[in-house]
This record gives sequence, C-alpha cells and structure tokens, in this order.
Amino acid sequence: MRTRAATLAVAAGLLVALQAAVPAPAAAQQRDPLQTIGETVADRAHAHYRFERFTVSSADGTRTWRVDLGIPAGDAPATGWPSFWMLDGNGALIEFDEALLDELATRPDPHALVFIGYDNDLRIDSPARTRDYTFAADLRGTVDGDPQRVGGGADALLEVIERQIRPELVQRAPLDPQQQTLWGHSLAGLFVLHTLYTRAGLFQTYAAGSPSLWWGDGGMLREPEEYFIAHNAGRRARVLLSLGGGERARDVSNRDLSSARVVEHLRRITAAPPDAAATLAERLRQVPGLSVEYREFDGLTHGPMFRASLMDALHKVTGVADRSGTPRPGTEPGAPQ
Repeated sequence: MRTRAATLAVAAGLLVALQAAVPAPAAAQQRDPLQTIGETVADRAHAHYRFERFTVSSADGTRTWRVDLGIPAGDAPATGWPSFWMLDGNGALIEFDEALLDELATRPDPHALVFIGYDNDLRIDSPARTRDYTFAADLRGTVDGDPQRVGGGADALLEVIERQIRPELVQRAPLDPQQQTLWGHSLAGLFVLHTLYTRAGLFQTYAAGSPSLWWGDGGMLREPEEYFIAHNAGRRARVLLSLGGGERARDVSNRDLSSARVVEHLRRITAAPPDAAATLAERLRQVPGLSVEYREFDGLTHGPMFRASLMDALHKVTGVADRSGTPRPGTEPGAPQ
C-alpha cells in the first residue's frame, strides 16, 4: 500500500505541474460548503406556475429527500405535462427567477419542473450527494488516516425515484411518461449517465453536465455502449453532454492546496483524462438509438458549469432562450443583496 508520504509526493507533483500550466483567474473563490439557498421561486406566488413540496424517506428513516414540483398554470395536455427533472434540486432552484418561469410558461409545451434535493437549506449537500449519485463505492483517502469507502447509493436512489417520488408526482400533476428529462452536474451528471445505462425508458432525455467520470477509477468509461445496449431493450434516448473548457486544463487556482483532502481529491480525478467527456460523447454517438449532443463552454471551470449546463439543457429541451452565459439571478451587478 502506498505510504502517506508517497501519496502526498505524487499529489504535490501533480499540483505543481497543474499550477505551472494554468494561470490563476482573478478573484477566484473556493466553494462554500455551507452556502444556503434562501428564498426561491418555490416560496413565492407566481402567475404561471404553482409550486408544491413534499418529502420522501428511506425505509430505515435515515435519509430524506425534498422534492419541489413546479406545475404550469392551466389545463394539462391530454398526454400530461412534459417534465424536466433536476438533481441537486436546492441548488437548481436558485438558478430560476420569475422571468425564466414566464418564458417557460409561454412555450407551446410548458414543462413541469421537478427539483430533487435534500431536506435542508444547503445549496449543495456534499456528503449526501456523494452517497446517492455514485454507482459504486469508492475509496476516499483521508491522507491522515485509513481510506474510507463512500458512495455506491445510485441504485438505491433510483428505486426511491421510481417507487416513491414518481408515484407521488403523478398524484399531484399529470406527467407525460414519454417526455421526461433528467439533468445533473458533476456527481449528479455521473448519476444521469448511470440512469441512462441501467434503467430502460425511465427518462427520454439525459443531460449530464461535467460528469465526474473519474469516479471508481474511471469505471463509467468502461464499455458504456454495452451497458446501454444490455439494459435499454432498443429504446431511443437523447443525450446532452457538456464540459467547461477550463476543466480540461485542471484549473486548481481556486482550491485550498493546503488541505490534504483537496490534494488527495485532485490526485483521484486524474483517473479520467481531460478529453474523457468528449470521447464518451463520440463513442455513444455510435450506439443505435442514441442521439448525442456535446457542448464545450470556452474557459468555464467546474463550478460555473452547474448553471451553464442547466441553462443549456433547458434551452435545448424546452426552447427557452439560452441563458448559459448569464449570471445567477440576484448576483448581477447592482442586484439587491
């Protein structure tokens, strides 16, 4: 087993190379793991959407998910509303404002909006999403102690989606089972791809932004075509893959390099090469039944890709204007704090 000193030496060498190759952007910020969401569109009355909220829990009561459902005003189509499902639902909610809801409502086929998050006020619940969005348990090196196995809960969450969340949703709003999109970013993007590969017909469009293809030593990159063919019984699907151009360069300028945990994480992500997402898109294009689109955002790093990939997917699926290059509502210069 590699010693602590050897692990740190390898990671330090990697970081030196990365720092030499990548200029630090001005005013780069470390992500705040305790950032809360505050008031969102789900908490306010709106002319064209009404929101309902419910929670579901695991059988042992130790895990709880919060679902916010945005239902278009008016009568649903005969087949039900098309729906756009979002993982990291708390974080996704704060990317929406009234103007976006207004435009969604004016589309010929308004979409119901499904936000699957956690029953707290955190924008991103890192421990919970690591558990739920990963297809296999992985070793998480602590550097100062023994490695711990974390993750591997993706199939369990898919069971919750199929057996608890979806039945509750259809009790609250008619949804078209043939027009459903699932979006996720980072580990949630990995979950989107796992769902594509293993759950036949659960969704029709799969939007994965900056998927964490390094998880499990790059296990998602091994024979993805065969996974899909084996589990999808000839069903067709649309796949939207995206990546930030800055992610190819492995920009670490906004990371706390004094943290041994961060150093270890940056070592682990080298399991997927910088062009892994583009290569995966090309491989999936060869699979009969899959329609695959790949978009790379010039200069964007991993964090900003959350909003960019979400707005890009909304644009491509619903037809609203492309807001992938716009700031989050309330963060524009001069916006009220």
